[in-house]
Amino acid sequence: MSESPTCFDVERIGKVAHVRLNRPDAYNSMIKEFWSELPAVVRGLDEDGSVRAIVISSTGKHFCSGMDLGVFASGGGDALGGPSADGSPAEPGRVRARLLQSVRVLQESFTALERVRMPVIAAIQGGCIGGAVDMVSACDLRYASEDAFFCIQEINIGMTADVGTLQRLPKIIPEGIAREWAYRGHRVPATRAAEVGLVNQVFPDHESLVAGALEIAAEIATKSPLAIWGTKEMINFARDHSVADSLNHMAAWQSGMFQPADMIETFMAKGEKRDPNFPDLLGNSRGL
Repeated sequence: MSESPTCFDVERIGKVAHVRLNRPDAYNSMIKEFWSELPAVVRGLDEDGSVRAIVISSTGKHFCSGMDLGVFASGGGDALGGPSADGSPAEPGRVRARLLQSVRVLQESFTALERVRMPVIAAIQGGCIGGAVDMVSACDLRYASEDAFFCIQEINIGMTADVGTLQRLPKIIPEGIAREWAYRGHRVPATRAAEVGLVNQVFPDHESLVAGALEIAAEIATKSPLAIWGTKEMINFARDHSVADSLNHMAAWQSGMFQPADMIETFMAKGEKRDPNFPDLLGNSRGL
């Protein structure tokens, strides 16, 4: 990003990028700027090529309270089908088409977390509500503090969650559990989220949570970044395709991406009792 984001602080710690939601007084709600800044931040880190893991954490009492209602009250009228530029009522078909476009833009903000080449780790304290569940469902790994809870809040305000929860959550936890959470809209404590597989580990408090997530990210960053990228690509593809299609995709990927240099470095480092040293990925190309 050319300008510093308003909703996030970004820090580089070696090969790990630490992205923090930084509006604790507003419970880190998702204001209009959030939706453009998040994908810009993660894509920028991906384009750099030297970042090997991203940790998304937060500040204050709650991880994120979801969509800020001010997005609907101001600045979102056009996206939700407000009047045309001259003030006259917009034609209904065009209004619906605009809404379709707007929802897709919001969805893409979280899909960006899946598309980057490195794992994205969420460190969740306090409330993870509404759109925040959509966001962490798009991450590779999720860790939580003991006070964390999850709530698919949309059903409680008369709408269907629309930016990823209902599509991704049933691929992470049993479908029946996902349906229960989505239909009831109740608070799910971190311990229960860990029991069903949404959360990988529960930490005693916020401080140990962030430290633990950064430690895990640093460990991942010691691995071959090309092999990590391939692993993420294959798991995501297999989630959405048949076993046969996924095996074919793996074979095609391996025929181009598999190179012995990283394996040789791994074996040499082991024999020499040192940490392996892998080249960074090349920066992402934006075109020719």
